[in-house]
Amino acid sequence: MTNIPVRRLREGAQFPRYATASSAGADLCACLDAPVVIAPHETVMIPLGYAMAIPAGWVGLIFARSGIASKRDLAPANKVGVVDADYRGEWWIPLHNHGSAPQTVAPGERIAQLVIVPCMTAAFTETDALNETERGPGGFGSTGKE
Repeated sequence: MTNIPVRRLREGAQFPRYATASSAGADLCACLDAPVVIAPHETVMIPLGYAMAIPAGWVGLIFARSGIASKRDLAPANKVGVVDADYRGEWWIPLHNHGSAPQTVAPGERIAQLVIVPCMTAAFTETDALNETERGPGGFGSTGKE
């Protein structure tokens, strides 16, 4: 288990928490003073009320929660948020309403989930050729599997 220091920036902020012992993602909750209505096809920045110090060599990945994504059409606007290890500002979720009806986000509501994973830094080097593979240069759908 990796320790992640969290600094509360707003009263009422609920730190990330795992719903079960085997949960891969920790729930992220809206830190709001009042409910917020998100109109159809609108994106609203929802504060979480804290900052974190992700250790070097790790990254925070923010994903949709399957319940509100499938039942209420609410998901992070950027699909997968990436929080770098050197970011120390307040965390926000750009929550997008993909549906045709307005959706209300309540204070303290679970709106996304965070997965902390190791992250390598790569060295990109120019080359004249790449090693051959069975797939080769085939693009989308080129494996013939659906």
